Amino acid sequence: MTNFSATRALFDVPEGVAYLDGNSLGPLVRSVPDRVARAVREEWGTQLIRAWNDAGWMAMPDRLGDRIAPLIGAAAGTLTTGDTLSIKLHQALSAALTLTERRVILSDTGNFPSDLYIADAVARQAGGRLTSVEPEAVADALSEEVGVLMLTEVDYRTGRLHDMAALTARAKALGVVTVWDLAHSAGALPVNITGAGADFAVGCSYKYLNGGPGAPAFIYAAPAVAGRIDPAIPGWLGHAAPFAFEHSYRPARDVARFRVGTPPVLQMAALDAAMDVWDVADLSDVRARSLELSERLIDGVEAACTDLVLASPRAGKDRGSQVSFRHPEAYPIMQALIARGVVGDVRAPDILRFGVTPLYLGEAEIDACIATLAEVMDRRLWDDPAYRRRQAVT
Repeated sequence: MTNFSATRALFDVPEGVAYLDGNSLGPLVRSVPDRVARAVREEWGTQLIRAWNDAGWMAMPDRLGDRIAPLIGAAAGTLTTGDTLSIKLHQALSAALTLTERRVILSDTGNFPSDLYIADAVARQAGGRLTSVEPEAVADALSEEVGVLMLTEVDYRTGRLHDMAALTARAKALGVVTVWDLAHSAGALPVNITGAGADFAVGCSYKYLNGGPGAPAFIYAAPAVAGRIDPAIPGWLGHAAPFAFEHSYRPARDVARFRVGTPPVLQMAALDAAMDVWDVADLSDVRARSLELSERLIDGVEAACTDLVLASPRAGKDRGSQVSFRHPEAYPIMQALIARGVVGDVRAPDILRFGVTPLYLGEAEIDACIATLAEVMDRRLWDDPAYRRRQAVT
């Protein structure tokens, strides 16, 4: 059983803050500063270029991939890390289209806009198109016309959870290649990408994996397809022999061919330290505790704040590790909350979003959120003009 008091001690959350925004950016893991400092002072500072080998920098993308793999139900050697989620998604979609003659990418209207931008561009560049339907209509929209199904498992606004196994099975039966975005899944709930039979998956590591701002993304490719892909971005570190400096490209083995450029070593050092949390935390325990805390939040807010409408699915099995409510004044309400030490975020036009991450949250933070939100609503504290000034990041 996971000792959540012990995991909480691994995080450096400011005193007096109820941090319910780990689904945007995970908090600092206490061991990260020393690990990054060691990479700077001892590895870069003293080993200089020898650190690529002596400190294991060159192997970091694949080694970190192997650390993330168990959290999404993948085997060692099927994940690699590096670059941004946008780049990894572009790689996955481009690779998926090489596995089919069909030129239609299917997604849903609740997907993250950046995912849709990339899917639209990749489809058009291949002479095809992107089709988006309502999340509930995805299964019925699958057909033999569709080449690639691209979905984010957990809706970034509402937390709605797609049935990965069922949709992947339906897609495979129709000859559709599957790409899953696990940005709001990895580290939040158990995922079985292998069991589902998905072809590709991508995700970021700065949310529930707590790798910090700019932390590298990951990409998974099923062994059955990984070795057949000629990557759309044939970077030198995805070459079979990068230091042979050959003029023509020979892809590396399997998923390693999705490596592109020089690894972001300092960001990877931070993620490496943050991943130590998963040496003492069991993801099934995290999921069970997340559902308990989410139910507590929903019940409390609905009892105390009748003007807020639940935007997330009511059944825990149908949502990820977040709870969202709707209100036309969502933005100033959230700013009033943040000013009082309860940190969530907003998604336009009317979503108040709260990440429920039991690695560092408990009943006290959930109750503080409920009480503070009730005060803000009862006293209309969000009417203060200062809370209506839009900032670049909320």
